[in-house]
Amino acid sequence: MDEKSRIILWQKYSKTKSLEIKEQLIIEYAQLVKYVAGRLNMYLGNNVEYEDLVGYGVFGLIDAIDKFDFEKGVKFETYASLRIRGAILDNIRRMDWIPRSLRKKQKMIDNATTKLENTLGRLATDEEIAKELEITEKEYRKWLNQTKLLSLTSLEEYVEQGSELRIEPINNSKYTQPEMVVEKNELKEILAETIDNLLDNEKKVIIFYYFEELTLKEISYILGVSESRVSQIHTKALKKMKAKLGDSVELLAGF
Repeated sequence: MDEKSRIILWQKYSKTKSLEIKEQLIIEYAQLVKYVAGRLNMYLGNNVEYEDLVGYGVFGLIDAIDKFDFEKGVKFETYASLRIRGAILDNIRRMDWIPRSLRKKQKMIDNATTKLENTLGRLATDEEIAKELEITEKEYRKWLNQTKLLSLTSLEEYVEQGSELRIEPINNSKYTQPEMVVEKNELKEILAETIDNLLDNEKKVIIFYYFEELTLKEISYILGVSESRVSQIHTKALKKMKAKLGDSVELLAGF
């Protein structure tokens, strides 16, 4: 279905709230659920089945369709992606199966990584981190795989906080006012400056992931580290950006 047909469908649904049209919208945006579930699945590995993620995401899509206000001119895909991701993560958190031992391992990895990278002034390798932890490289990779879910939930909490209901369309009428255009441009300049102040490896991950839309696997290949390390770097970079930008970190979603 092309964009014009989607608009017509949304216009009909906005007026009638027809269940038949709602079903058409669910089918039309089903691929979006698969896309979001696929992105999250890269973090989770074998910890949660992909089909389960899709199932959780469908509830988020339905919720997004129910609550979406077509008249505001917000892009549905952006709004729905946050709802879908939120629904998936809510269901994962309800599992509450993460043992305390995994949280301890995550803290040990974070401490070792920070110590090494402060000392070396560069991205630490898996081998160096394993040595710092006094475990084998094989065991370290096992730890990383086990702690993927912790990295994911930490990352998503920073991205999600307060952002899903405040997304504004670029063509919103308020941005036609000169002072609002200036404000948005200033925020973009601050965003660029914040990215520029990140460590080199953090900067690369943010640019590759958000601006060039590379997958974790592709980024890991470029940087020469594991996908789990890319996830950790991603999380750390967003924490720094959140501290600097606050809710304006959601500007990343616009790229």
